Amino acid sequence: MKNVLTIEGSERVTHNFVPALMEGGFSVDVAYSGRAGMSQVMAQPYDAVILDRTLPDLDALAVVTHLRGIGMDIPVLMMSATSEVGERIEGLRAGADDYLCMPFSCEEMLVRMEVLLRRRKNLPAEQTVLRVDALELNLVKRMMTHGQTTQTLQTTEFRVLEFMMRRPGQVLTRTMILEAIWGFHFDPSTNVIDVHVGQLRKKLAALGTRPMIHTIRGVGYRLR
Repeated sequence: MKNVLTIEGSERVTHNFVPALMEGGFSVDVAYSGRAGMSQVMAQPYDAVILDRTLPDLDALAVVTHLRGIGMDIPVLMMSATSEVGERIEGLRAGADDYLCMPFSCEEMLVRMEVLLRRRKNLPAEQTVLRVDALELNLVKRMMTHGQTTQTLQTTEFRVLEFMMRRPGQVLTRTMILEAIWGFHFDPSTNVIDVHVGQLRKKLAALGTRPMIHTIRGVGYRLR
């Protein structure tokens, strides 16, 4: 069963298509604001996101741009109550994979979701694996490998390591990591980053890697 998160500004609209998605074999979670949606998609593994163009707190373009900016390649189907060409172009340029205009049939939504997931499944292997030296991170299986040893990661550990491996050698401030992984509403003084980096270091050591995540005192971290 595929897990889908729909980020929707209207509870009435979700009543129209969520039951159809569930009948079509999808497990569906719903968030009714952009901030809640970003928190959920970063905390849990989803196979796709359905994103309403009109949200009560954030511009949907900002949401999808943020997800792409931190390296999340999760398929995004954006939907809108208007069919203006300019608005569709904005959504696709921001990072949405497909655009669905209301009114639409539930059958059409199901087909579009199936197509998006099929495209993701057929991605070449080199697009689904990050490598830094001998360390590999599989973006689909969410596992890291060193030599013949493999280690599973919790969702947030995976996000932190992916963010770092996409920027090897770059000094990453705590603010950059907080905004990328947890969103824009966390206290910068929190030690949540240090906790997850500590867990990652233990798992990397268990794999037999050399020390890879280095602390830049008073600034943040660097993976190299």
